[in-house]
Amino acid sequence: MEKKKQVLSCIQPTGDLHFGNYFGAVKNWVDLQEKYDCVYGVVDYHAMTMPYDPKKLRTNTWELIFNLLAVGIKEENLFIQSLIPEHSELCWIFNCFTSYGMLTRMTQFKDKSIQNKESGADNFISAGLLDYPVLQAADILIYRADYVPVGKDQEQHLELSRNIAQRFNHQVGKEFFVLPETLYTEVPKVMSPAAPNKKMSKSLGEKHYINVFGEEARIRKQIKSAVTDTGETKEGEMSAGIVNLFTLLKACEKTEAHAALMLDYESGNLKYVDLKQAVADALVEKTTIFRAKKAELQSNKKEIKNKIKHASYEIRKQAQATLKEVKDLTGLMNVRF
Repeated sequence: MEKKKQVLSCIQPTGDLHFGNYFGAVKNWVDLQEKYDCVYGVVDYHAMTMPYDPKKLRTNTWELIFNLLAVGIKEENLFIQSLIPEHSELCWIFNCFTSYGMLTRMTQFKDKSIQNKESGADNFISAGLLDYPVLQAADILIYRADYVPVGKDQEQHLELSRNIAQRFNHQVGKEFFVLPETLYTEVPKVMSPAAPNKKMSKSLGEKHYINVFGEEARIRKQIKSAVTDTGETKEGEMSAGIVNLFTLLKACEKTEAHAALMLDYESGNLKYVDLKQAVADALVEKTTIFRAKKAELQSNKKEIKNKIKHASYEIRKQAQATLKEVKDLTGLMNVRF
């Protein structure tokens, strides 16, 4: 039987899971589990690169774990990054195969540096913020991942991972690391209901994202008040707000409702209230299922946490095996008991 290709993807524990995250990435992760050998990480080391609260970090980490399980990620595929110290050890080794200039050119470093200064955090830019793409490369390469599902904004980081792998392979004289490939799948780009020209994001404020585990009343209110026309639409074009509502309806797999309402739009008979009702119903249907599953998981918190720690322990074995070979190839010492 042919061995399944390996997929690796990670997410930072930054609080609520919203429908932009879900439809844009996590739903795809759930589906990929049926075709590939998947490893998904909650990367808490990465969440330290910007000013943060230690207690909130731990709380957010476990909250995200339960959220991911509730929407369909399998517990055996999940790990917590700080439970696998080999990631940070491989990061240091990779630092020695990465140029400083390459890191300073990373778009997200520039953007987050500006964001950090604007937040009034004493203009403190941590070395971790500069270096986290190298840790990200370690996250990917330590599992010898064949594919990494990424969005356009992450292409630069995956290219850095490939460059590091190539430099490492060249220096040690062996094709040791697989060069990970981008795994593109069709995923919807979900926009803010309050500002449909901007991507759904928690950083914009509460009215700009819809919580996957939100209360029914709040979700219905958000969709009811969703912006439909920004006044910037050219004649004959569908407004960004209407596009976003149709995108949400299609992402919820409400094919018949989507087709019927699209016919109404094309014939000039679409009533926005009908479209909003259909979208709200579809989202609430999903949140009802997810909330019930999360409540079931949270009734066994201790058991679930132990299972994730065990999954991290099992996944760590692969990281340990990779790091052992890396240290042998680079002339470093391996601990043997």
